[in-house]
Amino acid sequence: MCKLYWMIIIEGFKSYKEEVSTDPFSPKINCVVGANGSGKTNFFHAIRFVLSDLFQNLRSEDRQALLHEGAGHQVMSAFVEIVFDNSDNRIPVDKEEVRLRRTIGVKKDEYFLDGKHVTKTEVMNLLESAGFSRSNPYYVVQQGKIASLTLMKDSERLDLLKEIGGTRVYEERRRESNKRKQIDQVVHFLEERLRELDEEKEELKKYQQLDKKIRSLEYIILEKEMDDAAQKLREIEDARNTVSEKSANMHNKILKNHDRVKELDKDFKTFSKAIQGLNKDKEVIEKRRTEALKIRTQLELDLKDIEERISGDIRAKDDAARQLKGLRKEIQDSRNELNTIRPLHNEKVAEEEGFIKGIMECEKQLSILYQKQGRATQFASKAARDKWLQREIDDLQRPLSSHLGQEKKIQEEIQQLKDEENKMDFYIEEQKAESKRLELAISKIQEEFNRLRIQRDELQDKRKSLWKTEGELSAEIDKLRSDLVKAKKSLDHATPGDTRRGLNSVDRYVNDHNIEGVFGSLLELIECDEKFYTAVEVTAGNSLFHVVVATDDISSRIIRYLTSEKGGRVTFIPLNRVNVQRVNYPQSSDVVPLLKKLKFRSDCSAAFQQVFSRTVICRDLDVATNVARANGLDCITLEGDQVSKKGGMTGGFYDSRRSKLKFMNIIKQSKSSILKKTDEQDKISRQLQDILRGFFFLYFFF
Repeated sequence: MCKLYWMIIIEGFKSYKEEVSTDPFSPKINCVVGANGSGKTNFFHAIRFVLSDLFQNLRSEDRQALLHEGAGHQVMSAFVEIVFDNSDNRIPVDKEEVRLRRTIGVKKDEYFLDGKHVTKTEVMNLLESAGFSRSNPYYVVQQGKIASLTLMKDSERLDLLKEIGGTRVYEERRRESNKRKQIDQVVHFLEERLRELDEEKEELKKYQQLDKKIRSLEYIILEKEMDDAAQKLREIEDARNTVSEKSANMHNKILKNHDRVKELDKDFKTFSKAIQGLNKDKEVIEKRRTEALKIRTQLELDLKDIEERISGDIRAKDDAARQLKGLRKEIQDSRNELNTIRPLHNEKVAEEEGFIKGIMECEKQLSILYQKQGRATQFASKAARDKWLQREIDDLQRPLSSHLGQEKKIQEEIQQLKDEENKMDFYIEEQKAESKRLELAISKIQEEFNRLRIQRDELQDKRKSLWKTEGELSAEIDKLRSDLVKAKKSLDHATPGDTRRGLNSVDRYVNDHNIEGVFGSLLELIECDEKFYTAVEVTAGNSLFHVVVATDDISSRIIRYLTSEKGGRVTFIPLNRVNVQRVNYPQSSDVVPLLKKLKFRSDCSAAFQQVFSRTVICRDLDVATNVARANGLDCITLEGDQVSKKGGMTGGFYDSRRSKLKFMNIIKQSKSSILKKTDEQDKISRQLQDILRGFFFLYFFF
């Protein structure tokens, strides 16, 4: 037998308090070494505890002696599990890996095959079929047997070889055949004894007749006593029923009160969480209120600035009107002054013309006088005369130049006044146009201000609504995350330690190395109605944690990683190695194939058929028993009661509150809801950012 077992797991057995598991054994030769007291002998006893007859009939004190005794908490139960490599199908089980576990406690001694409870007889028959024969128990050689073999006498060694070879059975039968003569003598003795018994038989008949009469009388007396006792018993039963009803009512009330206390405690926790959420919302709202007050104050300041600008524009308009009025008054004054100056100017011009005419008359008269007087007698020479004339001309020229300068200045002043009048008219027209433009702009600004104020109010209302929705989403996300954490913790508690570490290591390894072809555990891939949770979990057992992969190369690669990193243990289902046989299901309304009630990926169908195809759901245990006997299928009810095709029955209470499928469903729904709520929250955050940018736009506008 080249492959005996693959690995061994021990917990609570003798010196092994904590769970200890070996690495997979080699199919050739394995050696266990260690210092004295390290547990080698107990390891050997653990193997014999499962496989040999040494520990078959254990009393309570014997089982107590096998439990670990040491410091700390007392160990109440222990188990030894051997994982067989059944790739050569030596064990008649349709699996490549077979787990045989024996569990003991103070009051229990049970066997489990692949997580399912089996009887001791079934285990012995299974081991017999695999070569572990009770008639030849030398497949396990105890310590010291080899040394004693070398020291045996020839006759003892011959007896040992006969026992190993199985010939002792034939010798025992031969010795039994030599006892036939003794049997004949015994038969003769028995015949004589029968004759004596025939004689005694007649006496016995007489005795029986008399005894019958005695018994009849005793029966009559007993019947009377029984009637009296029955009457008293009925009275006691009635009293007991009354007390039982009262006790049941009190118990129901206690249960109801207990449930009520749980509900109140749950409501208290819910309200506490709600209060915490409201406090957080209050803090967020207070913070947003502060921001809103800042924005409102800024907007009020901006509004005040706009109002001041408008009042400044109004004052500027009034100043422009006053300036226009002043300019108009100045223009009128200038015109009045011009009208006043113009007659004087005309008089001066007329006076100048009179002076010019007078000068001309004077020159004419002077010339006449010169002609009359005779210039020759007046002036000594012509130069004297010209000098005198020139002096006279200069004297007349000075007032003439003065008058011409005054005239020029007056003309310039008149022209300047006209230019200023034109400028003032142009400025007045410009001020009128500017005033109209400002009035139109102020009207447009006022309309835009009113529109933006309405828009601001709408944005504020929308932001308040979005804040409220965002707070509600945050509370829902926190609750979903809390449910997710609780479900993960509950699922971790329901998962064996090595398996949990193994699954975590597989996820980490697959993500780090981006390995394709790993679909996940059956627990992650399966979906079904909640009423089938118990049936599915009881049927699958630890197979729910088996990981489905595409090929055996992927599983070998991950197993090498788990072994090198000590990352726990995982069982894989390579789809390329799964061979599913067709199963014929009975046609009955009381029987439904379990596989048809499951939802899973189509490419993983072979893995689910391997685990669930030979199990059907039955209406009750009677139907399950008939179907298992007639069709050779494993049957299960919705309550989790099982009937094996081999005849074994398993049942009892199953705590659905610890359902692994329920926890996984909560995890999936929580993750989906959290993702959806987070997307909604991000969308609301973007809308709030858009609204905030709208507020900034309004701020810069104002």
